[in-house]
Amino acid sequence: MSDEKYFTPEGLAKIKKELEFYKKVRRKEITERIEEALKLGDLSENAEYQEAKDEQGLNEAKIRELEEVLTNAVLISGEKGKKKCIEVGCTLRVKYDGQERDFTIVGPSEANPAKGFISNESPAGEAFLGKKIGDKVNIEVPAGIIEYKILDIK
Repeated sequence: MSDEKYFTPEGLAKIKKELEFYKKVRRKEITERIEEALKLGDLSENAEYQEAKDEQGLNEAKIRELEEVLTNAVLISGEKGKKKCIEVGCTLRVKYDGQERDFTIVGPSEANPAKGFISNESPAGEAFLGKKIGDKVNIEVPAGIIEYKILDIK
């Protein structure tokens, strides 16, 4: 599987903002804690110093993780209009069990099924990818198999 992760413009902005927080705010806070702990003297028995150094390591690991996410980020196309088939970034209208619902296919980090955002890596997301208007898709859920009919793709 590829390291690529799909993001909406909003999702990508959220990751960038989080990275900025860890780099600018958290780093400064931790550096100040280390400086204060150094003033206390003997580092071998200085719990405040060791705790701040551990926190610094975790913060730097988080920064590397977010930078890696951004390196592999793929921005979901914001093109509007009719699509021929479902791809990441599409919003689709489906009908199942007599009701209609919209789903948007997003990357796993932005998935929120309750709000209609499903991951391209989920069983449902994978089943919808590549399908066209009028196609029927059967998806296995804990309660059994649900048949979805694709009504529209945007």
